[in-house]
Amino acid sequence: MDTLDLLLHPVRLRIVHAMSGDRTRTTSELCVHLPDVPKTTVYRHVGLLAEAGVLEVEDEQRVHGAVERRYRLHRARTVIDRETAASMTLSEHRQGFAAAMAALLTEFNAYLDRDHADPSADSVSYRQFPLWLDEAELAELIGDLVGAITAKMHNKPAPGRRPHLLSTILFPTGEPAHE
Repeated sequence: MDTLDLLLHPVRLRIVHAMSGDRTRTTSELCVHLPDVPKTTVYRHVGLLAEAGVLEVEDEQRVHGAVERRYRLHRARTVIDRETAASMTLSEHRQGFAAAMAALLTEFNAYLDRDHADPSADSVSYRQFPLWLDEAELAELIGDLVGAITAKMHNKPAPGRRPHLLSTILFPTGEPAHE
């Protein structure tokens, strides 16, 4: 299975999100983190991700006669680079967008279902901003966003930190204006 097939799936995408920040987790811990996904499904997708090298075995130990593996995300294998994205078909882009939206919707619903969820106090945002940009302004905006995100992307779990899911969606909604 290639990287696109692996990552363009909502459950596998959620597993990748759950493993971010250099966390190590067992499949059982992932099942707790993804309570809406059947355990057999989580185990199957973890197996696929491990087989492809997206998840690496950090360590193993015997638990009740079975081998329990603790996994770590191989971050470099989770990236769909610019060249790969450029080679994707329109159908693959449609599939990728649908997988991202399905994962995003499920994660947001899981957040709202938690005890003491407080969107205002947690700075939850789902705003949309129509922007009129020329090519140079678009490139500058993308550069600014990439810089801001990259500066925080390698943060690791620490006291006072909790994971947040940031999704950027950017696409033209019309043709260029003619003067």
